[in-house]
Amino acid sequence: MKTTFARLFVFIAGLVLLCVLFLFAGFRALMQNYLVGESRTSLSNNADAVAQLASAYVTTGQLEDNWDFRMSLSFASQVAGTDAVVCDDSGTVVVCSCGELTCEHVGRQLSAGLTAQVLAGGDSTYSRGSLDGLYDEERYYVVVPVISQATGNAIGLVASSAPVSDFTEVMGPMLEIFLLTAGVVLLVAVAATSILARHEAQQLKDLADTAHRFGHGDLHARATISSHTTVEMNELATEFNSMANSLEQSETRRKEFVANVSHELKTPMTTIAGFMDGMLDGTIPPERHRQYMQTVSDEVRRLSRLVRSMLDISRLQSQGVPESKKRRFDIAESVGRVLISFEQKINAKHIDVDADLPDNGLTVWADADSITQVIYNLTDNAVKFCPDGGKLWVRVTAEGGKARVTVGNTGATIPPEELPLVFDRFHKTDKSRSVDRDGYGLGLYIVKTIIDSHGEDIYVTSHEGRTEFTFTLPLKR
Repeated sequence: MKTTFARLFVFIAGLVLLCVLFLFAGFRALMQNYLVGESRTSLSNNADAVAQLASAYVTTGQLEDNWDFRMSLSFASQVAGTDAVVCDDSGTVVVCSCGELTCEHVGRQLSAGLTAQVLAGGDSTYSRGSLDGLYDEERYYVVVPVISQATGNAIGLVASSAPVSDFTEVMGPMLEIFLLTAGVVLLVAVAATSILARHEAQQLKDLADTAHRFGHGDLHARATISSHTTVEMNELATEFNSMANSLEQSETRRKEFVANVSHELKTPMTTIAGFMDGMLDGTIPPERHRQYMQTVSDEVRRLSRLVRSMLDISRLQSQGVPESKKRRFDIAESVGRVLISFEQKINAKHIDVDADLPDNGLTVWADADSITQVIYNLTDNAVKFCPDGGKLWVRVTAEGGKARVTVGNTGATIPPEELPLVFDRFHKTDKSRSVDRDGYGLGLYIVKTIIDSHGEDIYVTSHEGRTEFTFTLPLKR
């Protein structure tokens, strides 16, 4: 399996190399077309000049015997850097630009087809080859007719040519310069690609190392966010850190949950085990067994309530409140029934109750059983913390399409730093847990879970000895 560095390096380096090869092929084709075009123009101009020169000298006699023409032809060919031969109307070479007295080209004959084509058409012919065996090496050549100034007819041919190797020699250095430049560019690109790919791969490796440390228990491990990294890497690091923070908080809550559950279970289990051992080993006399058995029974019921509450919370968190369980009901009626169920406890503490309920009721859409549990838990909490002779009040109002239910009591004010925590699992303002022995810190957490599962809000205020819990529900006409 390739590493990210290897993949990036091979891909970018290969792409740069491919671009260089395409560029080289394009440059070579462009240079070749340019040189071929230049050769055609140069050869055509030279052939036309020689043809005009031959047409002028042919009126003074035979060209092969005219030294002035031969000298002029040799000079013109040397200046142009080409070779030229003059042929008669049968295609036989009569004069050559080489200037030698015994030139091997003189007397040779061009093909009848080429001769007839040029003489009949009166136009130049450009091609590449050995010019019908006239030369040993391959050449670019142009053949034009010699037109008589007196008659206007074609009386001969001029073939101007240059070796292909001459153009190759011109193109060679240019290609070498291009290849050298391309090689330097390729090396720089490969080096830059290596640095870039290694840098990008290192960022991913650092993030992987951070994830490895986090996965092996280092919950404080976080990815580094830097201005030197890419936007995408910073976004990935940010999302990883957000996930890590969430998991760390979940782990912290889990540990607190385990610790609190252990504490809540340990206290009644210790009590039960102690009393049972005392009755079994005779430490507690038989006449007091019933008293202590009642205590054991109370502790068992407390454990049962704790387990049932935890199961209710788990169900609500995993399933929520299905729409099939929601129905229309009178929230004021539910509040009234809950208050009646607390009548004995309220009277025992001489609490003054103020119930502000609408005369015609207030219809809401929710799970009636769950909302009744919310009202019960809030009322139980209010009665529990309301002092003897204190005051408890309940209000039900309609506001903005919502039913607003408030349960409040007088008593000790909740410290401001504790207010955000009152709905947490197992949270108690009494850290010693000795004051509220019957409570196990899940009542308000269950309330919050039920209201959240309905998609509604609940909040608490506490100041100047007055504490209020308020939640909302949707009205149903």
